[in-house]
Amino acid sequence: MSYYAHPSCYIDDGCEIGEGTKIWHFSHIMKDCKIGLNCNIGQNVVVSPKVVMGNNVRVQNNVSIYEGVFCEDDVFLGPSMVFTNVINPRSAVSRKHEYLPTYVRKGASIGANATIVCGNEIGEYAFIGAGSVVTKPIPPYALVVGNPARQKGWMSERGNRLQFNEEGMAICEESGESYLLNKNSVRKINNQ
Repeated sequence: MSYYAHPSCYIDDGCEIGEGTKIWHFSHIMKDCKIGLNCNIGQNVVVSPKVVMGNNVRVQNNVSIYEGVFCEDDVFLGPSMVFTNVINPRSAVSRKHEYLPTYVRKGASIGANATIVCGNEIGEYAFIGAGSVVTKPIPPYALVVGNPARQKGWMSERGNRLQFNEEGMAICEESGESYLLNKNSVRKINNQ
């Protein structure tokens, strides 16, 4: 094996698991899912069939990633955060044909105990605060908190809050990279 799996975890046949990935205690990786290179899957995690995870995804303990979830590279899923895959579940009604896709774009972070309602997209490098309930799409670089999640600012790719000047410019204190605020969106400016 080119990945590490703790002896207590279950890995079904038909999974694709990338080199350097680590899967820890009591986790279940189900058939037909794809997990990229150098991912870390914490304890008591379930990765359902047809889930797709990019490279360097970090999944903390007690997370269930349901069918219909797509995580790009460098995504962080905090402890006990929750995905859904059906808008109106009922025990007596099978709605497996109604799963709504959820996209978590490159570099996004989802805090502990947050809930992501299915059918939404979390933009690149967005930051979902702990305990937040996401009920609508989140733009790239947005910082959202609360129930329902509301935008409170913007974050850099390094995860630092951006402070914009009158010209709509901000510099990440950690990386020195520049960002431009244009109406309701942010983009990184390539520094020379």
